Amino acid sequence: MEGPDGSGKTTQIEMLKTYLESKGYDIVITREPGGTVISEAIRAIILNKEYQEMSHMTELLLYASARAQLVNQVIKPALAEGKAVICDRFVESSAVYQGIGRGLGVSTVYEVNNYALGDVKPKLTIFMDLDADEGIRRKENQTELDRMEMEDLSFHKRVVEGYRQLAQLYPDRIFPVDATLPIEKIHSIIVEEVEKRFFS
Repeated sequence: MEGPDGSGKTTQIEMLKTYLESKGYDIVITREPGGTVISEAIRAIILNKEYQEMSHMTELLLYASARAQLVNQVIKPALAEGKAVICDRFVESSAVYQGIGRGLGVSTVYEVNNYALGDVKPKLTIFMDLDADEGIRRKENQTELDRMEMEDLSFHKRVVEGYRQLAQLYPDRIFPVDATLPIEKIHSIIVEEVEKRFFS
């Protein structure tokens, strides 16, 4: 599940989990960066607003490191046991935040992350499409913003446009959903796509 901050990913992940459990699946939910002791420690470094001097490449490699640990420690074992895995962010986040937002290039991000992912690739990426202005407005009530959330509006706009570009480039694996729709409507659209891809 991908999308800018404030797009409603968490809500839709929980609803999708309930739906898949009704189909008889054991569900594992992961978050990025994080999901393991090591990955959470890396997350604390990445999002620490005191580390404003962090270079863009350091940021990219830290995300990839956290992802590599998550893939090997959590995702691969879960898939081997026949479980379904729902990721709150994955490699597309790096493609847009570091590749496009930071200007490192999407191809560079995918090349670096090929080492982190190995043979693990998402079967479906759901992109919660929301304008950056609205995403920031939704986050306004949050008490404290992390280092990434503190970036200016132009950065967040590049991120959203990056997601939209990827969705156009890879329509076979990235499915965009209008995140301004009512919550239940979004869920029904997601379920319809999951049914079509996995159960038809």
